[in-house]
Amino acid sequence: MKHILVLGACGNVGPHVTPWLEPYYQVHLADIKPHPFGKHIVTVDMASYEQVFDAMRGMDGVINFTVLRDDPKISFDVNTKGTYHLMRAAAEHGIKRVVHTAAQSARYWFDNDFDIDHIPEWPGTGYYMLTKYLSQEICRTYARAYGIQAVCFLFNGLGPKPAGPRPKEDFPPFTVVWEDLAYACRLALEIDSIPDDFQYFNMLSHPGHGKYSIDKARRILGYEPLERLEPYFKRVL
Repeated sequence: MKHILVLGACGNVGPHVTPWLEPYYQVHLADIKPHPFGKHIVTVDMASYEQVFDAMRGMDGVINFTVLRDDPKISFDVNTKGTYHLMRAAAEHGIKRVVHTAAQSARYWFDNDFDIDHIPEWPGTGYYMLTKYLSQEICRTYARAYGIQAVCFLFNGLGPKPAGPRPKEDFPPFTVVWEDLAYACRLALEIDSIPDDFQYFNMLSHPGHGKYSIDKARRILGYEPLERLEPYFKRVL
């Protein structure tokens, strides 16, 4: 089995996605805080290149779920500098598969539009968005320079799929459920190559609203939500 390192394995995303990866890979968990479900982790501070480098030794691929929003210094250390450490270590170790997550800036400018897919990155002036935009550019630069297949997923919300009918709610735009994100990570880790060695993709489980398109993810990765979720939100007349 391939050895996959998950950075940020104890945050809001990692604990819910990694169980869907474990049947397919030898998954190694890393974070700076304990795992909420008591799983063994390697302690890694993204601000330390040495710790990131050591954790990535022997890995076939890396998934980066690290993120921090509140603190102006630590958020830069995690979001931007941490990504630099990740990509630098991938180049030095010869790791050719990286999955990264970035901020979905399109929502700030295109919420009134439809069929939004591959648009120019437009981070605005918000500090958090800038730190994530810079991380995306670091991934792009290292990917092209070293032939690393770097896939960046953009989403605005995530969580479990509905457990039953929700007829009084709308299915949310730009939201992905755990199972679909894990499936997309598998596709990104297994694909032979992607155009220009770096691509970012809209990642969502509710494409029926027609606002944010997953056509690019379908075309390049072969991604499709594992289940159509619209029936959970049907109104009864």
